Amino acid sequence: MRYIPNSPEEREEMLAEVGLSNAAELFRSIPTEVQLGRQLNVTDPLAEPEVIAAMEVMAAKNTAATKPSFLGGGVYSHYSPTVVDHLIQRSEFFTSYTPYQPEISQGTLQYIFEFQTLVCQLTGMEVANASMYDGSTAMAEAYLMAQRVTRRDKIVVANSVHPQYREVAATYTQHGDLEIVTADFDQTTGRVADLSTLDDKTAALVVQSPNFFGCIENLERLADAAHAVGALFIVVVTEAISFGLLKSPGACGADIVVGEGQSWGIPMSFGGPHLGLFATQEKYVRNMPGRLCGVAYDKNGNRGFVLTLSTREQHIRREKATSNICTNQGLIALAATIYMETMGKKGLQEVAEQNAQKAAYAKKKIAAIDGFSIPFSAPTFNEFVVRGPGSAVETLEKVRTEGGVVGGIALSKYFSGHDNDLLVAVTETNSRSQIDQLVAALG
Repeated sequence: MRYIPNSPEEREEMLAEVGLSNAAELFRSIPTEVQLGRQLNVTDPLAEPEVIAAMEVMAAKNTAATKPSFLGGGVYSHYSPTVVDHLIQRSEFFTSYTPYQPEISQGTLQYIFEFQTLVCQLTGMEVANASMYDGSTAMAEAYLMAQRVTRRDKIVVANSVHPQYREVAATYTQHGDLEIVTADFDQTTGRVADLSTLDDKTAALVVQSPNFFGCIENLERLADAAHAVGALFIVVVTEAISFGLLKSPGACGADIVVGEGQSWGIPMSFGGPHLGLFATQEKYVRNMPGRLCGVAYDKNGNRGFVLTLSTREQHIRREKATSNICTNQGLIALAATIYMETMGKKGLQEVAEQNAQKAAYAKKKIAAIDGFSIPFSAPTFNEFVVRGPGSAVETLEKVRTEGGVVGGIALSKYFSGHDNDLLVAVTETNSRSQIDQLVAALG
């Protein structure tokens, strides 16, 4: 039980005891220019019905939640079967923690093992870990893994990889020895074009497919280019539903596949918590970050599940650790596992086909509007860039206020010279009438 001083005299007495004259001195280590400089605007205490009423008023301001939305850019609106939410809220799942003791954690270890198996099947890789925090930190960990495997210090990353992923990875690695170099995309196709920075000092070539513009990369060509100089080929996937339709990165020559699993039954939730995917070839398993769950047998031949590898400093000597990634996203990985098992192979394929077909319909309709075009010629999955006759920011604001549609993302936020370009994502949750509403609003 902690003591909270109630009177000004008591507060002054406590401050004097630690050599301070006022409470502001407690924050002297924080630069004054970033301090608030005023009292917090906190209301007087409210009764529970008053709190609920106030929250309802605030929630009503979130009009975007009731409008047809075509937002994408790494977080996608997909239908999640009700069984997902029902099962993950069972107390044995909802309250479980890291499975340190396998003898009492068999259920947790089993679903983690199944999650790894499903990720391997979809990515075409041989081993997958027991989840990362999100796609961006998974990509950053892939940088470091490539450095360990190749003993090289240069990463070539396509600038068609999600800009926020690149920012996270740069922050993650800024105090190490890595040199990060970008490879430009072609302004006509939207695909990676300039590989001149690849050389025998490169640890990895990092490419996203479908990339930030929704364009599907020619992964085989890029894999050959990376392997020709002895570099690893890392493929990033932000739209996990695409695994249901596109050739797997592993089949295209990827050495490491990382990505975001939010599309597998996990709500958008204002950007998190989400689910990082990380899979690789078995020969690199001891350089893989995070945890690996495996199958073991006791002396009587009974099957059980254990943490086979836990390559972090808590489990092994600090200098041998591959990462300080901590608690895995166990509950979120369970949600993704339930989603994938519920949908099955056929269900995942059908959802992926719906995404591709609806996006193709929207792309064709928008391209037919006077003044609008599709600037990139590469094939796309469920996301594509639209070039309008004027500022994309102004276009989207007009579409939202006058057309009642959240139309997409303005690319000017991330790329200079693309002031008129917007990124549109279409998923199975968008009906034909909603797509027609977007087209009408743009027109």
